[in-house]
Amino acid sequence: MKKLLFQFDTDLHPSTFDTVVAYDGGADHVIGHGSLTPNNIAALVEGTIFTRAPKDKKNTAIFVGGSDMAAGQILFEAVQKHFFPGFQVSVMLDSNGSNTTAAACVAKLASSGNLAGKTAVVLAGTGPVGQRAAAMLALEGASVTITSRQLWNAEKACEAMEERFNVKIHAHAAADYESRADAIKDANIVITTGATGVELLKPEHWQNNAKLEMLADANATPPLGIGGVGVMDRGIESHGKIVWGAIGFGTLKLALHRACIAQLFEDNKLVLDAENIFALAKKMA
Repeated sequence: MKKLLFQFDTDLHPSTFDTVVAYDGGADHVIGHGSLTPNNIAALVEGTIFTRAPKDKKNTAIFVGGSDMAAGQILFEAVQKHFFPGFQVSVMLDSNGSNTTAAACVAKLASSGNLAGKTAVVLAGTGPVGQRAAAMLALEGASVTITSRQLWNAEKACEAMEERFNVKIHAHAAADYESRADAIKDANIVITTGATGVELLKPEHWQNNAKLEMLADANATPPLGIGGVGVMDRGIESHGKIVWGAIGFGTLKLALHRACIAQLFEDNKLVLDAENIFALAKKMA
């Protein structure tokens, strides 16, 4: 029986990245639907849950993606509201790589040193990856701050993660090099999750910071988010700090994404979101 993955995307066009990884993860066919909202998914979900016998339902699964994590979370929850005993399929949320990328990044940091009790800053952390990385750091026992150019934007991201994960995350405004350097002056851990091609820190902003222990940059497109960090860096030591580049931990991200897709077809009752995806990442790291 064919393994069918239905790609429910909140964007107009379903992500080609997610489609490729879905095939690499073991799906026989990936069927993408774009511009989905809780108001137009009923028939699509019903088509997945009513068409196969109970023993065969594990061969159908749903992947929720798109660039908007808030919309993805709402859609993810709406999908599950259409399930009922005996009629459900496994479902995974990974809007804009939020769960798999953040999980891989934080898992690699955790493999490099203890996170509990550390002070962590996620620069430009209001996007999907930054928010989830901040939440995962907090779940590991770190004291976490999210920065943004505008304080209200950082506060909004912190409130969303606090509500979702029951953790405390701090907000900080940092709109330029100097303010970002100031934001990390007491940090032990720094993750940058800014827009593609935007440098957030120059080498001199971190290389001589004696308190800083670990850095990870999620940007793979030059100029990188942290000057002096290489995109291929895999937990190397640089200026007394452990450094991870985007491709350095991106290898785990792809392996994790594929592993999650494979798990969807092992059972029809799996619900893969940040917590269990992060738990798997730590095992794989």
